[in-house]
Amino acid sequence: MTNTIIRRVIVLGALSILSLLSVQTYWVLRSWNLQEQEFDRKVRQALLDTARDLARIGLFVLQDADLINQVYSNYYVVNINNQFDEATLEFYLQKAFENQGMREDFQYGIFDCSSNKMVSGKMIKYKKPSAIGEGEQLDAPLPTHYDSDFIYYFGVRFPNKSANLLSNMWIVVIFTGLILITVAFFIYAMIVILRQKQLSELQRDFINNMTHEFKTPISTINISTDVFLQNELIKADPRLSRYSTIIKEQIMRLNTQVEKVLQLAKIERDRIDLSLEDIDLTELLRSISPSIELKVGEKNGTLQLQLEAAQSMIRADRLHLTNILHNLVDNGVKYSKSEPLIVIQTQNKDGHLVLRVQDNGIGISKEHQRHVFNKFYRVPTGNVHNVKGFGLGLFYVKTICKEHHWKIHLSSEPGKGTSVEIRMPTLS
Repeated sequence: MTNTIIRRVIVLGALSILSLLSVQTYWVLRSWNLQEQEFDRKVRQALLDTARDLARIGLFVLQDADLINQVYSNYYVVNINNQFDEATLEFYLQKAFENQGMREDFQYGIFDCSSNKMVSGKMIKYKKPSAIGEGEQLDAPLPTHYDSDFIYYFGVRFPNKSANLLSNMWIVVIFTGLILITVAFFIYAMIVILRQKQLSELQRDFINNMTHEFKTPISTINISTDVFLQNELIKADPRLSRYSTIIKEQIMRLNTQVEKVLQLAKIERDRIDLSLEDIDLTELLRSISPSIELKVGEKNGTLQLQLEAAQSMIRADRLHLTNILHNLVDNGVKYSKSEPLIVIQTQNKDGHLVLRVQDNGIGISKEHQRHVFNKFYRVPTGNVHNVKGFGLGLFYVKTICKEHHWKIHLSSEPGKGTSVEIRMPTLS
C-alpha cells in the first residue's frame, strides 16, 4: 500500500468520523434540549398548580407577574406573596408533581422574612415509597432569591436532574458509546496499518539490498562460467562441458529473477521513468523473433507471427515493450504440457493496434482469471510445482500497460490455452 493511498484512507476516514461525531453531537444536544424543555414545562405546570391550590385554600389572589422564576437550571422559586405552612406546601407539591408523571427527588424550602433565609425545607425522595410529609431534613437551606422583591415565596430544587435526564436518553447514550467504540477501532486500525506498512518497507528494503548483493556474485559466476565454456579442456570433456552449460543456464535464470525483483521494487517506489520513442511494432517483433524462437524451441515448440497490421507505429518504451513480449511468451512456453504453439498476431481495429499473444497451454479457469495480474499471485496447481516462478510476470505486464495507458485483456479456457490482448493507440 503506497503512502498516497494510506494518506487518502486516513484523511477520508477522519472526515467520515468527524462527520459522524458532528451528527451525533447535534442529536445528543438536541435530545438534551428537548428533555430539558419537557422537564421545565412539567415543573412549571406543577408549581403553578401548587400555587393555585395554596391560593384556593388560603383565600388569596395570585399575582400574574413573576409568579415562577427559574434561578438555576434545577432551581425554581414561586412568589405566593402570602403566608402558608410547610405541611400544606409539601402535600400539594407532591400531588402536583405526580399529576405531571414526575417522580423526581426534590428539595423544597420556604422563605423566612424575619431571618431573610430559606427555612423549613426537606428532601423528598422517591427511591423508596414514602408517606406524604416524610422526608429528610436539609443539611443546608436553599439559596435566597436576592434578585427579587418577593416577600413570601418557596423554592424547589432537583439535585438529580442531570442524571435523570441522561437516564431518559439511554438509547442516545448507547449509540454515542457505539460511535466512540467505532472511533477507537478506526484509530487502532490506522495504527496497525502504519505499523504493517513500516514492517513492509523494512522487508522490501531488505529484499532490495539482498538482490543488489546478489548481483556481484552472479556476475562473477557468469564470467567464470564463460571462461570455463571457452576452455579447450572443458570442451573436450563431455561431462564437464554439460555441467558448465548447466551452471551457465542456472546463473542466467537466477540473474533474470533478480532483475525482475529489482524492476518491481522500482515500480513500487515510484512511477516508472519511461523512455518513449516511435516504434514500428512489426519491425520490433521481427527483430526479437529469433530469441523468442530459441525459447520456444527448447520445448520443440513452434512460433507463428501473423503480422496483419498495416499501421504498426506506436509510441512506447522499447525495453519495457520487449520485456512484455518475452514475459507473455515465457508464460505460454512454461504452461504448455505438450509442444508449445505460440501465435503472435497484430491487427488494426478502430484506430488502435491490437497485439495478441496466444498459446496452447493448460489455460486458466474463470475464478482465477481476475487475480492473475495481482502481484505474487499464482494459479493453484495442488501439490504439483513443476512450473517455477514468483508470480510477478503478469503483474509486470499489467503495470507497464497501465503506465503506457494501454488496455489489456486476458481470455482463457482450461485445456485450450490463453490469449492476452493489448490495445495500443497508433501514431497517425
